Amino acid sequence: MKKISIILLVALVLLAAAGCSRSRTAETFELALITDVGTIDDKSFNQGSWEGLLQYAREHNISHKYYQPSEQSDNAYLEAIDLAARAGAKIIVTPGFLFETPIYVAQDRYPDVRFILVDGVPHSADYSTFRTASNVVGVLYAEDQAGFLAGYAAVKDGNRRLGFMGGMAVPAVVRFGYGFIQGAEYAAGELGLAPGSVSINYHYTGGFAATPEAQTMSASWYNSGIDIIFACGGAVGNSVMAAAAAAGKKVIGVDIDQSGESPTVVTSAMKGLQVSVYDCIRDFYANRFPGGQTLVFTAANDGIGLPMATSRFTSFSKADYDAIFQKLASGVIPRMENLAEDGSPGVVPVRISRVTAIR
Repeated sequence: MKKISIILLVALVLLAAAGCSRSRTAETFELALITDVGTIDDKSFNQGSWEGLLQYAREHNISHKYYQPSEQSDNAYLEAIDLAARAGAKIIVTPGFLFETPIYVAQDRYPDVRFILVDGVPHSADYSTFRTASNVVGVLYAEDQAGFLAGYAAVKDGNRRLGFMGGMAVPAVVRFGYGFIQGAEYAAGELGLAPGSVSINYHYTGGFAATPEAQTMSASWYNSGIDIIFACGGAVGNSVMAAAAAAGKKVIGVDIDQSGESPTVVTSAMKGLQVSVYDCIRDFYANRFPGGQTLVFTAANDGIGLPMATSRFTSFSKADYDAIFQKLASGVIPRMENLAEDGSPGVVPVRISRVTAIR
């Protein structure tokens, strides 16, 4: 009898485990996001995109989940996309240019899934073919304009020695940096400052992680007299903020409003990540998904900006901001073109500001 009882108990346990396994397998998620090299709480690009998805999901009681690939590779991204698709995703949000090639493949592999490719357009691995299928929408931003506003405001607010601490020298980060230089230059010209009055230290860390090296370099810049650093590299910003806190200096955040991260953050060069992702999901459920298109969010459609309500400027006012923003939105100040692929800041004509590339 004891043997029979044990056998029955084991059988019940196995049946229960099988039931749990089936339950987990059957679990579905209608909205999904795949992170790139960061996480959904990176206080930057992934988080802004996730918050847009999360907002819509909660407002409409829609199941949702995020997936973090095992590594930074096209295969790992495609594996994560496959997991989301097999779990029932109707929409998959992929933030970052690193998804351009995986989405080029996935758009044909999963024709019934809609993809929102943030910061990119689908292309083949060798860049020979660019194609955005009807189940994909590409979302791009005018980072140069957001960076311009940050540089302009920094100089107008009284800063003369600036720093730009970028992450990887990818197109979006490069545009932020070039815009920052141009904005500082424009403000210096308006103020009638003498040549050399404004200087900029300029560096790419090569990644998007917080590192002791990035914090040490930031501390060195602050100790040498740099007033404010534009931290443009995801978690690189955490390293800059730590150095700024120790030195009693200032930081400009990126992508989303980072004022809550540290009292050192004066303002942030923002993209409308949350709004654009939310709007694309909304359009899908309203049967007007903009598939096959690439949407560009600029000052003209309020796709970029500074969070003036939470900014900590000393003299740069809302009226100052509105005036310069209108010049960008109307095209009085044109967008930059023909950016150098190597990320060198020297290709931007600088009449007044001195730019020093730090290797």
